[in-house]
Amino acid sequence: MTIARILKGKGTRVVSVGAEDEVGVIARTLSEARIGAVLVRDGAGDVLGIVSERDIVRCIAAHGTDAITMPARLLMTRALQTVTPRTKINEALSVMTDRRIRHLPVIEDDGSLAGLVSIGDLVKQRIDDAVHEAEELRHYVETAG
Repeated sequence: MTIARILKGKGTRVVSVGAEDEVGVIARTLSEARIGAVLVRDGAGDVLGIVSERDIVRCIAAHGTDAITMPARLLMTRALQTVTPRTKINEALSVMTDRRIRHLPVIEDDGSLAGLVSIGDLVKQRIDDAVHEAEELRHYVETAG
């Protein structure tokens, strides 16, 4: 199974913020969308980085209440780990585990953004696949007799 299958099910909509958006705005965006990370994009839609809940917590720990007005560009992760729609789910899970990250932008061969997957998306797909396989095996055993 590949990342493309996950995007087919969840869609390709990605919540984004601008590089000058403040931490308070980003936190509100995360809360309202019930997500754990947003991509930071420029006016042309190019991905500049990612801001996660973890980044916000670290920023508050380092800067206290001043963190609320800091722009995304100062706390975003710039060196992104990415996958393509053809990346295998197991491979993406391995990257997330090794790098201790929970979100991966999905980038097409032409560099355009195809979507964003979370570790929750990947685990859900793995569980759904395991349940489906168990049902298939059960059906096979029941009808093979």
